[in-house]
Amino acid sequence: MNYDITDIALASEGKKRIEWAERDMPVLRHVRAEFEKDRPFAGMRFSACLHVTAETANLMRTLKAGGADVLLVASNPLSTQDDVAASLVNDFGISVYAKRGEDRGTFFSHIKTAVLHEPVITMDDGADLISTIHNEFPDAAKRILGSMEETTTGVIRLRAMAKDGALKIPIVAVNDAKTKNLFDNRYGTGQSTLDGIVRATDALIAGKTVVVAGYGWCGKGFAMRARGMGASVVVTEIDPIKALEAVMDGFAVMPMKEAAKVGDIFCTLTGDINVVDAEHFPLMKDGAILCNSGHFDVEINLKALEKTAEKVTKDVRKNVDEYLVRGKRLYVIGEGRLVNLAAAEGHPASVMDMSFATQALASAWVVAQKGKLEPKVYEIDPEIENRVADLKLASMRVSIDTLTPEQKRYLESWQEGT
Repeated sequence: MNYDITDIALASEGKKRIEWAERDMPVLRHVRAEFEKDRPFAGMRFSACLHVTAETANLMRTLKAGGADVLLVASNPLSTQDDVAASLVNDFGISVYAKRGEDRGTFFSHIKTAVLHEPVITMDDGADLISTIHNEFPDAAKRILGSMEETTTGVIRLRAMAKDGALKIPIVAVNDAKTKNLFDNRYGTGQSTLDGIVRATDALIAGKTVVVAGYGWCGKGFAMRARGMGASVVVTEIDPIKALEAVMDGFAVMPMKEAAKVGDIFCTLTGDINVVDAEHFPLMKDGAILCNSGHFDVEINLKALEKTAEKVTKDVRKNVDEYLVRGKRLYVIGEGRLVNLAAAEGHPASVMDMSFATQALASAWVVAQKGKLEPKVYEIDPEIENRVADLKLASMRVSIDTLTPEQKRYLESWQEGT
């Protein structure tokens, strides 16, 4: 088995981490048991470009249980857990090409390895794998039955490709599943982003002014958690509906140029470029903390910050760099990459349980279509959504009501009124 990881000797610690996460992933365990019995992926090659974490490891184990020949590469240079990568190779026989801190050349070399694996199913966290196939290996698209995309950023890119007629592969927008964005994006990102900030800086959140750039599901989750720890929260937005929602949720809303003057901690969660830009850095307080929880490291314009700064000091604290701008110290966490993975452990396993169960079942759905899907972006089948939710509720020992025949008839009819 081929692989490229940091150190195979880390496997024992990685296995502990994987098994610990598995304890909190009952839905995925249920799916894995089904896959072991039914083998829906027998003889098929899968390539996954995802964050190499303990939770992802359990998804890879589930796909392998279904008969897939799986190869995993990193979707972010700073999100790989090296011990998990080692355990996947050593203990579970899964090829991994990922090293924490790998340079750009290595990162894309690994993605090309994923393409050369000749997959019929791919999984993406940011659309780098699919983009590489389209840009450099267009013929490889012909054999791919479909791809799962797990991020808001990736779905935006893929919908743009579909709109332009450039998309050659059917895509399932796993990110848009309710069992993903309502829970993973909101509760997972909310908690893990705050966790990353606190681990990196040891900052007291209570009493701080936290600026949340973007009020999508991730921004909502982070804003909720920051307020819960005693922060005054300011939201910046470009969407009037989301801005209005933030106001109605009790948050201050203002342009970033105004927020820059009052914020103590800034976090971007938009999926767009240069959300915090050159004009904002000189306005910030001494000691302001900047981080990003969007997929790519483009939301804080670090090139402009470095150009603006009189001095840059790397690693003033683990995962924290200091920029001196007009005599004021600005601190950037995790090189502007995903703060929850660069400085912490990512989402809790319990919430990734739903996202990855949805991912696994969506893969089986694509295979079941037998190549009938067109090259466009598909929503998750509602049956998958409801099944994952039912399994999660059952694992939590929560039961709910069902409609009586009379109630069902009423909802399906128009004859009865008030």
